[in-house]
Amino acid sequence: MTPALTGLWPPVATPFGANGEVDLARLVRHSKTLLADGAHGLALLGTTSEANSLTVDERRKVIDAHLEAGIDAAHFLPGTGACAIGDAVALTRYAGEVGAAAVLLLPPFYYKNATDEGLYAFVSKVIERAGAQAPRIMLYHIPQMAGLGWSIELIGRLKAAFPEIVVGIKDSAGKYDHTAALIEAFPGFSVFPGAEVYLLKALRAGAAGCISASANINARGIRGLLDRWQGPGAEALQEELIAVRKAVESHGMIPSLKAVLAERYRDPVWLAARLPLLPITEEARAAVLADPAITGLLEAVAT
Repeated sequence: MTPALTGLWPPVATPFGANGEVDLARLVRHSKTLLADGAHGLALLGTTSEANSLTVDERRKVIDAHLEAGIDAAHFLPGTGACAIGDAVALTRYAGEVGAAAVLLLPPFYYKNATDEGLYAFVSKVIERAGAQAPRIMLYHIPQMAGLGWSIELIGRLKAAFPEIVVGIKDSAGKYDHTAALIEAFPGFSVFPGAEVYLLKALRAGAAGCISASANINARGIRGLLDRWQGPGAEALQEELIAVRKAVESHGMIPSLKAVLAERYRDPVWLAARLPLLPITEEARAAVLADPAITGLLEAVAT
């Protein structure tokens, strides 16, 4: 039996070169650092990766670069969602062909009035067209960005129809009650909070792990809580995670994370974003790096 998806899977941030191209060498080095820092796998091509600003060809090249660097595809959880079903099929099929652990599938986010029936048909068609190599699917629920999401009724229907394929969900709605409802509704389903701010409560309720943007800079800390959530001191570990998260999200998550990565790696290339996102302002960068939670974090990873 294929093992359940559990643990820490950071949505890997993407570096861009001077001409705006994906810097694959820096990206792979960062992925290897995340694994060394305790990540169980890599949620490549997620929101934090700016994946929806990449072409399908670029997204495939990101996967290829990791394979060529010797990273086992069993560590991959690539995002394959797209508005065009053909793009979603191509990326999902490719992830299955290379042996990815699973894929993260957004709903076709442009169409805000899509019904559950339409979303069910979309997922069914992606699975059908991906063919024999169709990988496992984790649904990606982020309605504040996508404009629509996966209802509990729809998840139940998909899980019943494709029990060996639709195996989990990343819940980035940002509400503990929603995560808890998913865990209660679907025993054995891999439910991952999309942020670590309520991770301890979620683990106690039965969450499978965490897929969080701030794992790009705090993989060690999040892994620490995942390893010790049942022991003494878990509440203190949770508070440390919240402090780091608040420090970066208050100035724009992706630009702030990149500012911290640029500081950690002593590499200003990391400051770049892909349009329509812009690099962090100097004032905001200084504020992020001066936050005690971030200064402590950078001191810790330097040792």
